[in-house]
Amino acid sequence: VRLAESGGDLVQPGGSLRVSCEISGFTFDDYSLAWIRQAPGKGLERVSYINKDDGSTKLADSVKGRFTMSKDTAKKTLYLQMNDLKFGDMGTYWCVTWDTNGYARDWGQGTQVTVSS
Repeated sequence: VRLAESGGDLVQPGGSLRVSCEISGFTFDDYSLAWIRQAPGKGLERVSYINKDDGSTKLADSVKGRFTMSKDTAKKTLYLQMNDLKFGDMGTYWCVTWDTNGYARDWGQGTQVTVSS
């Protein structure tokens, strides 16, 4: 199982950014997936989740209406589209497999999102 995030960048408040996660060693049918982030000095937060069985997605209240999670099965890539970025969105973003017990199991290396004016 391998997850490789990319796309992190420096963005101004109100801006948009899309981060990607290329998966290998498994398919989208094998595991549910999630985006987890950690802001500087804060704990981990699950930002979004996609269910492997029906493709349904869930977003944290903090990002609803601004973030969208999607996948491209042919490209084996998971995306997180982030709009109207705020200072509180800054941090490291990881793509993870999400097991049936509700835990993040496999992690990518992370990608850094910086929101600054």
